Amino acid sequence: MMESVTGRSRWLPAITALFVTSLIVANLIAVKLIQAGPLVLPAAVIIFPLSYIFGDVLTEVYGYGRARRVIWTGFACNLLAVFAIEASIRIPAASFWTLGTMDSTVSNQAYKALLGFAPRLLAASFAAYLVGEFLNAFVLAKMKIATAGRFLWLRTIGSTVVGQLADSAIFIAAAFWGMIPLPVLGTMIVTQWLVKSAYEAAFTPVTYLVVGYLKRAEGSDVYDRHTRFSPLLWGDPSRETSLRGKG
Repeated sequence: MMESVTGRSRWLPAITALFVTSLIVANLIAVKLIQAGPLVLPAAVIIFPLSYIFGDVLTEVYGYGRARRVIWTGFACNLLAVFAIEASIRIPAASFWTLGTMDSTVSNQAYKALLGFAPRLLAASFAAYLVGEFLNAFVLAKMKIATAGRFLWLRTIGSTVVGQLADSAIFIAAAFWGMIPLPVLGTMIVTQWLVKSAYEAAFTPVTYLVVGYLKRAEGSDVYDRHTRFSPLLWGDPSRETSLRGKG
């Protein structure tokens, strides 16, 4: 049975908003390091993997074309947040403004230290995000065709393993190369990769529930048989996809 993906997409704005929010919040809280047993991780680990889960839902239900638009939307929104934060740092603070018991000068320094972005870390974060998210969407879309829509758990976990490996490797290497010994660099990459992938696996039952509901509610189950997978395109996704059916 063929169904149109253009008729109803009432949940797409909400999923897009959750995707973008998880991305921006992750960047804001990444400055804090947390310790879980022997593991030291950025606080962003508590929410950043959600962007991959939402990315899986987008690709599975709406197709790679719409996921591609949301990925670029997330990138643009994150860039806007960076510009706004940087502008707020550069604007002089009011003489009476303070954080807690700190005076105005110390408060402004603390604000800059907490919210400021190092250019190298920012470039590493943006590159890792784009490569990781697009790989995740591409692998899931291709695996869906190869499995004829079966084994959702295999597709979501498999695509996340690939996407998160690229994300972790690019970010850690680009951000800390030359600053941290290579063995430690490798350990950081593997640790973040495994933790984020485990996060995805743990949420698999929830992913099943959300995907099942959305496919019924939206009447959409996209198979990207004719999709052009270039991440640089912005055309109408409905013209590129083959919808429900295994043939």
